[in-house]
Amino acid sequence: MTTYGPDDLQNDWEFKIVRANQDSFRNQARLAKLVDEEKQAGWVLLEKFDDSRIRFKRQRAMQSHDQQLRSQGIEPYRTQYGTFLNRNAVMMIAVTIFFLLLAFALWIMFSLSIKS
Repeated sequence: MTTYGPDDLQNDWEFKIVRANQDSFRNQARLAKLVDEEKQAGWVLLEKFDDSRIRFKRQRAMQSHDQQLRSQGIEPYRTQYGTFLNRNAVMMIAVTIFFLLLAFALWIMFSLSIKS
C-alpha cells in the first residue's frame, strides 16, 4: 500500500476508496470506465489495491464544482461501484423464498388433509 507523501499532505488533497462487491476492476475496460467517471469530479487514480478496491485523490478546491456535478447526476463522493447485491446474495434470497413458499404449500396441503 502506498503511503501519503509530503506533497499529498501539504497540498490540500482529499482521498477516497471506491469498492466493488465483486472483482470488477480485474476487467480493464471496467477499470477505465471508473477512472473516466471519477475524472469528471476531479479524482485522479492513485492506487489499485486489488480487483475490488481503488484509491483516488483530488484537490480539495474541486469541491466548489460538486453541486453542479450532483445536478448532472454525478456523485463526487461515491465509494461503491456496481450493484449493491452480488450474485451470491441474490441466490441466497431466491433459495430462501423458494423454501418459504414450499413450506407454506406443504402446510396448506397438510391442513387440508387433516380436515378431510
